[in-house]
This record gives sequence, C-alpha cells and structure tokens, in this order.
Amino acid sequence: MSSRFDLQREWEGERQSMKILVTGASGYVGSNLCRALLREGHSVRAFVRPTSDLSWLPHVEDGGPLELAYGDVTDYGSLLAACYGCHVIFHTAALVEPWLPDPSRFFSVNVGGLKNVLQAFKEAKTLQKIIYTSSFFALGPTDGYVADEKQTHHEKFFCTEYEKSKAVADKIALQGASDGVPIIIVYPGVVYGPGKLTAGNVVARMMIERFNGRLPGYIGYGTDKTSFSHVEDVVNGHIAAMHKGRVGERYLLTGENASFVHVFNIAAIITGTRRPWFHIPLWVVEAYGWISVLLARITGTLPLISYPTVNVLRHQWSYSCEKAKVELGYDPRSLKEGLAEILPWLKSLGLITY
Repeated sequence: MSSRFDLQREWEGERQSMKILVTGASGYVGSNLCRALLREGHSVRAFVRPTSDLSWLPHVEDGGPLELAYGDVTDYGSLLAACYGCHVIFHTAALVEPWLPDPSRFFSVNVGGLKNVLQAFKEAKTLQKIIYTSSFFALGPTDGYVADEKQTHHEKFFCTEYEKSKAVADKIALQGASDGVPIIIVYPGVVYGPGKLTAGNVVARMMIERFNGRLPGYIGYGTDKTSFSHVEDVVNGHIAAMHKGRVGERYLLTGENASFVHVFNIAAIITGTRRPWFHIPLWVVEAYGWISVLLARITGTLPLISYPTVNVLRHQWSYSCEKAKVELGYDPRSLKEGLAEILPWLKSLGLITY
C-alpha cells in the first residue's frame, strides 16, 4: 500500500486522477463541487444522508459515474467507511441556517462533524489531504475595515449560533493543522449563483422575494458591505486549493465587497426595472423576524428572515481575497457579472418575472 508520502509525491508530480470524498455533496457548494471534480477526471464519492435531496447531484452525462455513500458526518462509523480508499476529502458539510429551534444542532454538525473528519483522517490511511470549507462568519465582522486571513474571531459577540459554531470549528481546524494534519481551510463569502436554492443561496432567494413583490424596499439603509462570491468561483477556488494550496494555510474565497443597496440597484439595471424607492428600517425587519420565528415554531417551516438575520445586517463582513488570487490563481467575477447570470436563470425557471 502506498504511504501518504508516496501519494503526495504522485500528486505533486502528475496531478493524476484521484479518489475524492465530498461531504455535504447534496448541498449548494457540494453538488457544484462534485460536478467540477468529475469534469477534471477524478473519481468522486458523494457522502450524503439517506434523506438528502439528490436532484442537484451530477449524473453520468456530467462527466462520469458518481458513487454514493450514505451516512452522516455526526455518525463516525458511516463517515469512516466512506473515507476508505479515498485520497482527498472535501469537507463541505455544514448546517447553514440563521436560526434553528434547536441550536445544539449547529454544534453537533458543524463542530462535531469536523472533529469526526479529523479523527477519520487518522484511521483512513489512504487519505493525504483535507480541504475544509469554513465560512467568513468564522473570522467575525469587519466593521470599518477589510480583513484578510490573519483575522481570527474576537468572540465578544456572535450574531447567530451558526456563526458561533463555525468560529469554534475554525479553532479546531487550526489546531489540527498545528498538530500536523494536512488540512487547508477555505472561507467563502456570501455564495450565490445558479443551483440549489438552499439557505446558503441567500442572494437568489432575496431576488425571488424582490421580484415577486414580497420585498418592496431595501433592507435597512444597506450601507454595510458584505463580500459576495459566485458559486463557480468558489468551487474553482476549492479545486485550486487542492492543487496549489499550502497545507495548514487559510484562503479567503470571497469576492466583491458591496452593500445590499448596491445588489438591488445592479439587479434593477440588469432587468430594466425600477429601483426600490424606500428603505425598510431594521427594527421593522427584526419585528418581522420574531413573528416569523414564532410561526416557524408552530408550522415547523424555517423562516426566510429571523431576528438573528438582522444581527448580521447590523455589521460589515468585508474581506480581501488577495492571498487566494496570488497563490491559487483565484479569479472572482464581479457582482454585476454574477447577477447578469443568475437573474435570467431565475426567470427561465419561472421563479421571477421582470
């Protein structure tokens, strides 16, 4: 059996086809990542829950057969079994919601899942590298400045339980790197673009609300900037991290830093429609969020906007991806380019009209 050193030497020498495990493969980033890895000629094993929606996973015509492995990142036995025979693991699995009735689930999935991946790496001897998908939330807000990979979360406050869980997981990943685990950590911004309309695809969901009249104005005054990342750029950044990333390093896969006012204005220009003519105060949005959470507890349906969402909107989340550009060749598109793609796509699906 080849040692991890031999596998790394082969990897650097030829970039040969590898056996790759993708956790969270049925998710927004995960499904797009599986498709891109197949196109590159790799053998991909998608780790999915038995209840996962597999409709967005690639099929044979997308580049080759996709092997399914059923389990859960919180179930160590199923995860370990899925790791055997694989050379690289992309750990994209995460619970991405602004609010859940049981906040402990964020920690069991986002923290416990990463711990299980790190433990499985030690036992599955063929594994040679982990690419871990963190989040800009793990680095904390950037009120008044633009942050880079040197930033760590100040931990003075957390806007959401999701943010807290990713900050805790970030420490675990960094400790793993210090302990010699060959892990590379990537931090996408607000990911948007065509694909699965999960909670993580927040821009698409906001455009649906905007162009169906349910979001008639700007949310707040919209001057606080957030970093937006097109899903294809994020996926390309993941694969570049596998090929070129330095073990133990962190890479921000962010993009244009812009306000939601700017997002809505660009969308109006692209669609030839009127811009919103008023601002919805954050206290109104927060009240709506509390009502939505109350209804969610009754109906069991997660709300689009909850009060933790408003906490996020009160801060800036601006980051520089210069390191990823230099070391990985990361090349994020502009927000205008990305929206010019996603809006016609939503229209073609009948989800918006303009």
